[in-house]
This record gives sequence, structure tokens and C-alpha cells, in this order.
Amino acid sequence: MLRASIKCLVLSTLIFSTYALSWGMNGHRVVGELAQQHLTSTTEKSVKALLAEDSLAEVSTWADEMRSSTETFWKKQSGKWHYINIKDPGSMARYDDKSVVHRHDVKHILDGINYSVSVLENTKSSKEDKQFALKFLVHLVGDAHQPFHAGRSEDRGGNLIKVTFFKEETNLHSVFDTKLIEHQGLSYRELSDFIVTRDKKKIAQMLNSRPADWLVESNQIAEKIYNGNETDISWAYIHRYTPVVKSRLLQGGIRLAGLLNQIFDKNSRPLETALKAAK
Repeated sequence: MLRASIKCLVLSTLIFSTYALSWGMNGHRVVGELAQQHLTSTTEKSVKALLAEDSLAEVSTWADEMRSSTETFWKKQSGKWHYINIKDPGSMARYDDKSVVHRHDVKHILDGINYSVSVLENTKSSKEDKQFALKFLVHLVGDAHQPFHAGRSEDRGGNLIKVTFFKEETNLHSVFDTKLIEHQGLSYRELSDFIVTRDKKKIAQMLNSRPADWLVESNQIAEKIYNGNETDISWAYIHRYTPVVKSRLLQGGIRLAGLLNQIFDKNSRPLETALKAAK
């Protein structure tokens, strides 16, 4: 069941600012837009109370935009919130519920998700802290579904792997965070409309997971792509991996909605009411 407690991963983390470049603006906005469409009315009111006129799509890129701030947190500490390096996803043990009390204690994306959820669930948290946590959580759930945010540390999540995209020099990370999405020539709303689902069975399957599972999924996808070792990217590659990108965006949106519904709407039913119209 969706919750912020997570299973243990055998992992290592390295701080690379390039990891913060995830999905690009359109990808993150798709995740936010899809989540917005699946909030319960109770959750929607709570979110609006924190974000005012801003939508989840509009705040989804905030955590990247703030990297230009001169504050120490954004310059020195926030980068490690966006990713995790998983050495051996097969070696997993139970992980007790963990509360990350201070933002400075966050070591990787799972800590970041845990911290954000704990702040939002804490009735004593200030409105300012809840706004920070909500905006960051929207972004981190998106990051968790970008395969190379659970990639290999030695190539900085694909950033050091040079490829060509229709003869244009770029890197593997960039292909998945922006190139495959932008190549479709759609706005984030158009892309959201194309991939949104109201299928309760599919939604239940997506929600039957935890944040750690999302990162394992991403790692497994990334490893498959690594092993394919394709560096000259054109139409065949696009046909093969665009459905993967769409699937990850959809999963991210549904799971973000499910997580927010769980936080803000105590009457929502796990695995069922990520849908606004669910009965």
C-alpha cells in the first residue's frame, strides 16, 4: 500500500548537481497535471489552501528553479534530494518506518520523500514548511520515476554517456528527461490528455507500491537501457522507449495523487480513490 515508509535499499549516494535535471519542464508538469486530475475533493481543498492559485503542474518545477538561489541549502544541499544510486536492488531488507526530522538530514530522494510527507502529516508544521514540503514532494515523485535518477553513480545517471539524437550530440540522461518528450511536439496538457487513465484496475496496480519500489523500477529500466548500449538514437529508439516514458509519467502522476490523497483525505480508500470520481 502507498505510504512513505520504505523498504531498505543497499545503496550509495553521491552529490552531483546534474542529477537535478529531471524530466525537463514538460515531464514534471505532466506528472503534476495527471495528479491534479485524480485528487479527491478533500485533498484538492487542502492543496489549494497551501498553493493558492498555483496548480501541481505549476509548482512541479519549483525545486529545480530554486537551484539558482544563493541560499546555502539550494547551492550545497538540495542536489542530493533528487536521486539515489542503487548498488544491488535484489538485496533488500525490511526498513522500519523512518522519520527524517530536519531537511538537512536528507541524504537521497527517499529521505526527501519521507521528510516531505512527515512535514505535511504533522499538524504542528508551519504553513511555510508545508508549502516547501508539498512543492518538493511533487517534484520528487516525478524524479523517482525518471529511470536515470536511480542510475549508476559512475556515469552520474547517464549524464556522462555521450549519445547522438538524430545526429545532435547530447547525453543519455538528457534523452530521457527531455528529448523523448519534446520530440512529440505536445504541450504538457496535450500529453497528459493522451496518457491519462480512469481504469480503476490499472490505478490500483500502480498504487500498490511504495516509494522504494518506484526507484527499483526506475533502476531496472535504466539497467536495461544501459545494457542496450545504443548511442546513435533515431526513430527505432523513439518507438521503443517513448511508451516507457509515457508509462513512467502516468505512474508518477497516479502515485503522486494517491500519496496526496492519503496525506490529506483520511476517508480515501487505499488503492481505490486516487480518482476524483471514484465511488
